[in-house]
Amino acid sequence: MADVEPILEIKNLVTAFQTRHGVFNAVDDVSLSLRPGQTLCLVGESGSGKSVLSRSILQLVDKPGRVVSGDILLHQANPSKSEHAVDTLNLAKLNPRGSIMRNIRGRDIGMIFQEPMSSLSPVHRIGDQIAESVKLHEGLAKRAAMERVIEMLRDVEIPDPENAVKKYPFEFSGGMRQRAMIAMALICNPKVLIADEPTTALDVTIQAEILDLLGALKEKHNMATLFITHDMGVVAETADQVAVMRHGKLLEAGPVDQIFEAPKHDYTQALLSAAKETQRPSERRLEMRKARPLGDVVLSARGLRKEFRSSGGFLGLKKNTFLALDDAVFDLREGETLGIVGESGSGKTTLARCIQRIHSIDSGELSYRDAQGSTTELAYLSDKELKPAWQDIRTVFQDPFASLNPRMTVSEIIGESLYLSGMHDKVERRDRIAELLELVGLPLAAMERFPHAFSGGQRQRISIARAIAPNPRIVIADEATSALDVSIRVQIMELLLDLQEKLNISFIFISHDVGLVRFFCDRVIVMYKGRIVEAGDTEAVCTSPQHSYTQALLSAVPISHPKERGTQERTRYVGSNDVA
Repeated sequence: MADVEPILEIKNLVTAFQTRHGVFNAVDDVSLSLRPGQTLCLVGESGSGKSVLSRSILQLVDKPGRVVSGDILLHQANPSKSEHAVDTLNLAKLNPRGSIMRNIRGRDIGMIFQEPMSSLSPVHRIGDQIAESVKLHEGLAKRAAMERVIEMLRDVEIPDPENAVKKYPFEFSGGMRQRAMIAMALICNPKVLIADEPTTALDVTIQAEILDLLGALKEKHNMATLFITHDMGVVAETADQVAVMRHGKLLEAGPVDQIFEAPKHDYTQALLSAAKETQRPSERRLEMRKARPLGDVVLSARGLRKEFRSSGGFLGLKKNTFLALDDAVFDLREGETLGIVGESGSGKTTLARCIQRIHSIDSGELSYRDAQGSTTELAYLSDKELKPAWQDIRTVFQDPFASLNPRMTVSEIIGESLYLSGMHDKVERRDRIAELLELVGLPLAAMERFPHAFSGGQRQRISIARAIAPNPRIVIADEATSALDVSIRVQIMELLLDLQEKLNISFIFISHDVGLVRFFCDRVIVMYKGRIVEAGDTEAVCTSPQHSYTQALLSAVPISHPKERGTQERTRYVGSNDVA
């Protein structure tokens, strides 16, 4: 592939933002090449400059950012001159709002954005949005443009494309919206495709389908693809070449096999090590279980059921019922970590909210055994009666940015939890906050700072400190690491193991990431459409799944090394709510 001439060359690119503290180079002297039929994966954690680089190529950098120096060379065939003639445009020198740059976007270079729901207009039909590009760049009439759109939707495997073009984005699932975004990016057959974290918000099975689809379309159209990701499993699945960025600089680049087998830079080695670490059981967890066996059952669920009811139709006379949780059964023991896995809509979060009684329970039993050995039936208690149990069952939420009040200091955030649990003495409360900050690995100086002053990983540590403040016996971690980079994710998992070892906390760990569950959890339950379809020892379920849905989930997990590409047989699950 290296002997093919590049179609896009980035040379010594610098993209800068003017801030009140001076000039910040978000992309700092980066050089890359993209070749037809090749996928270059651009890897790095949040803030590394990946997305700014991709937007620089299309001159879409938000103000006050701008391309300061360097070249972005797009080589285009020009048959009007001769068979092998090539015209070169320097995109870095073009007016971002000029007609030449507008024509290049979508026609020569397509882009798939990370979040399809915010990238698609909610008030226009899918077909009209996709057709706009082909009408603009190729001058097709409305009917001809719509025929092209239907053909493109068929290419991206959207069912019944003739009717799909008439739908609005909210009528599509996340995976279908992403397919529509891919269709929009490819409708004009661009020679270069930029995919900015196109699978990050998707379930693992949908991610696998999107990766397969992008690979097939790349081969079909011989596109050069710039694939931006922080997931090393996705890199192993898709990349021909890999480039690693950090703090705006290009640290390392080369063929995918070379990067995985002999990474030169310490940061690349750390990324690969963190990715591999979360794909196998934690050695530390296994040692902890040998040193201290699990205790008695602290939480027991039998036949939990939750329905959501809504009204619709004329005058709201039509009553709709959605069964979100059906016959859930599990036990949680003292010092144990129970994983709950499943895709969006499987009922994981509904189960967690029923455990906390945020949602009422329609039927079933939920028994909690406190530290004194007394058992309380939580399912039908009032809020006042639930207060002691709420102090013992706490939650760490998914989004560390949204779950902390931006107008409160760290001391106030954690202190509020302590005050509500009965600690009214200010000095005692401050001492406890200092102790909690030390436990979660934050400095004492963090106490008087606001959430915006912290990184995502640090904010999640604050959330954990708040959760454990009243000495709970059970902590529910609801996708608590999904918004974090891979290396930060490992740090948070190690922190949770630290706390479990010191405080003997039981965890309910909710995730769609099977690898993390395998790393962290002793037992796992697998959910599908509100029902538990499989449950058991984590390693047994991961290595020898019995239910076909679990098998489909595990087959969609990205491989760990590019040499394993093509060795994993992928299966799809099409079934009912049956229980294994």
